[in-house]
Amino acid sequence: MKRIVLLGGGYGCMKILTTLIDNQLPTDTHITLIDRNPYHSLKTEFYAIAAGTSADKDVRQVFPIHEQVDLVYGEITAIYTEQNRIEIDHSEELIPYDYLVIGLGCEDNYHGIDGAKQFTQSVQTISKARQAGHTINELKAYGKVAIVGAGLSGIEVASEIRESRPDLNVRLLDRGASVLSAFDEKVQQYVEDWFHKNDVEILHHSNVEYVEKDGVCNNGECFINDVTIWTAGVKPNHLIQTLPYEKDRQGKVIVNDYCQIPSQENVFVVGDCASSSFSPSAQLAGKQGEQIGEVLTSIVYNIEPRKPKPIKLKGSLGSLGKSDGFGNMYKQPVTGLLPRLAKSGVLWLSKRH
Repeated sequence: MKRIVLLGGGYGCMKILTTLIDNQLPTDTHITLIDRNPYHSLKTEFYAIAAGTSADKDVRQVFPIHEQVDLVYGEITAIYTEQNRIEIDHSEELIPYDYLVIGLGCEDNYHGIDGAKQFTQSVQTISKARQAGHTINELKAYGKVAIVGAGLSGIEVASEIRESRPDLNVRLLDRGASVLSAFDEKVQQYVEDWFHKNDVEILHHSNVEYVEKDGVCNNGECFINDVTIWTAGVKPNHLIQTLPYEKDRQGKVIVNDYCQIPSQENVFVVGDCASSSFSPSAQLAGKQGEQIGEVLTSIVYNIEPRKPKPIKLKGSLGSLGKSDGFGNMYKQPVTGLLPRLAKSGVLWLSKRH
């Protein structure tokens, strides 16, 4: 019996699971997927949950049902790589594996800033996005919301809140000279103009020194705030730091061309936990998952795996509310309704699959 265990039900492990099922599992192969939730969450849409513009059910999908797949729900508390065992909460029995895929995603990086973890809202999990949405939508008229971080997540959260609650005072704290530093200048300017037209204040060259329950101190100036949302960077899941594998400067596990641990090739890493030349994204995790799925298919059929081809990404898309957007598509900057429609199309295809 070949036992495959998938840690996390995100984009990467979902792609691995569906690839293995589509390739018809041998009868001596069994898969266990472990996740804290009994559903796959569409993380790219958590900003809409936080703003209250999408229902919870719109960002959830059921896991595939298959007679050779077990779904285990619980919080993963330890990975014992020497014993090939996984520990989860509320269970005395360890889950054994022959092949392991680590796809635990990321968590907020607070950069050691006092009060940031304690006094800010997050959109890194569906549970935290729900909490943020409840807090924001409970605000009285003309409440004050600050979003720390002006990358893709921060931009989408700020614009969606503006569309959801036009009465609120929304402030975006950007560490750089322009929002969306990873995007083309045309896109940066378009988004800056959108925020200006929609009365969202942007504070460039921000340096948050500490966060309090009702305020943020930035560059020596402290201002009163009702809700602070943290989108100022992420790091791999904390369990990654406990693993005895080589990591890069960002704490991500270094893998070979097959997404395997070079010193332990029965262990694969996918998504935000794996070192890569690309920025973390759902698209990247899906591509890696497809590759790992093909490699594992070869392994369970006792075939020498073919070396995966280099990953090519189609680009990045972001939304500015429900009818405007931006992105890089095939290395070309795009703005307006087209990228917003394209993002909606990608979401529709993901749900359909």
